[in-house]
Amino acid sequence: MLLVVDAGNTNIVFAVHDGREWRGTWRISTNDQRTSDEYAVWLLSLIERSGLNPQAISRAIIGTVVPAALYHLRRLCREWLDLEPFIANTALDWGYPLKVDTPSEVGVDRRLNGLAAQHFYGGPLVVVDFGTATTFDVVDEEGAFCGGAIAPGVNLSLEALHQAAARLPRISVGRPSSAIGRSTSVAMRSGLFWGYVGLVEGIVSRIALEMATPIKVIATGGLAPLFSEGTNLFQHVAPTLTLDGLRLLAARNSTGEFIPAPG
Repeated sequence: MLLVVDAGNTNIVFAVHDGREWRGTWRISTNDQRTSDEYAVWLLSLIERSGLNPQAISRAIIGTVVPAALYHLRRLCREWLDLEPFIANTALDWGYPLKVDTPSEVGVDRRLNGLAAQHFYGGPLVVVDFGTATTFDVVDEEGAFCGGAIAPGVNLSLEALHQAAARLPRISVGRPSSAIGRSTSVAMRSGLFWGYVGLVEGIVSRIALEMATPIKVIATGGLAPLFSEGTNLFQHVAPTLTLDGLRLLAARNSTGEFIPAPG
């Protein structure tokens, strides 16, 4: 089995794949001070409670945009699972080119989204990832990563609004019953939800104009199902896209070949 670790700015996602399907997915808040022992106590108990044997994990891959977290995640794999993990970085064979000015600046999460999306859906396409930042990752018809756009994430914007305006409350993200809010909290929820729907639709439409060809639009990230309710923009909602990118990257660098695409 393969252990996949996706370490983002807000959460770290651990998942186990048995070669056919995801057997378990677990999420913990990102804290670069958390030790390998702390990860192990938490993760191994969850794996066992899911009916899986940690000793059956024979490979691991880590992708992170938080460099400080990598040391303890790598030690988790070495000391508790007795294996050396792949690290998703430029030293691995990604199997597709980057048509950007500075390839080293492209976040690993964006590269993983592009890898998985072009594998499953084929370009040209754009992946909208509703994470700490809302990212737009563009893949052309040849499967190359072409850059995209980065906007503040939904929860980041919500927290900034609460902190910058003393009389505005902290609210949860949700789809409002109407665009016209008749209370402060509903007005905030409307502005946030429909504002982000408009932002996503606007940026994607401009990307499509620049590419001058019909494109597929894929949504991923924790809030993707919520925002997909407010627009017909997305052809696919793929919650495990980044995890699948890590799985495909590990497979390519283990065997030299991609796992065959479905269909």
